[in-house]
Amino acid sequence: MDADKQIEGVDVDGQYVELAVEVFAMLADATRVRLILAMQDGEMSVNKLAGIVDKSPAAVSQHLAKMRLGRLVSTRQEGTRVFYRLANEHAARLVSDAIFQAEHSLDDHPRHHQIQGADA
Repeated sequence: MDADKQIEGVDVDGQYVELAVEVFAMLADATRVRLILAMQDGEMSVNKLAGIVDKSPAAVSQHLAKMRLGRLVSTRQEGTRVFYRLANEHAARLVSDAIFQAEHSLDDHPRHHQIQGADA
C-alpha cells in the first residue's frame, strides 16, 4: 500500500471514505443535526425529541429510522415506548466540529475559542 495514499492509517481509496460520505450525507439535514445535539444529554423518546426540534413525532420517527439504519442512533424499548440514544460519541463530535467550523465562517474570533480561552 502506498504510504502517500494514507491519512492517519486510513487508505484514502478505501471503503471507509465511501462510508464517511454516507455519514456526511446522513448529517446533511438540519433536523438530524438538531436531533444529535438533543441526544448528547442522553436517551429520549420520540415525543420528547419532537418537542425539542419542533417537528411532528411522525417526522422525527422517520428521521430516527434513517439514523438508526445509518448506525448513528440505537434504541431501547420499554413497553410500547422506544427510547433513542446516540450509538457512540462520534456523531456528536462530527456535529460539534461542523458547528465550530461554521462559527469560523461567521466570525474571526469564534465563540468556541473564546470559551476554551476562558477555561485556560
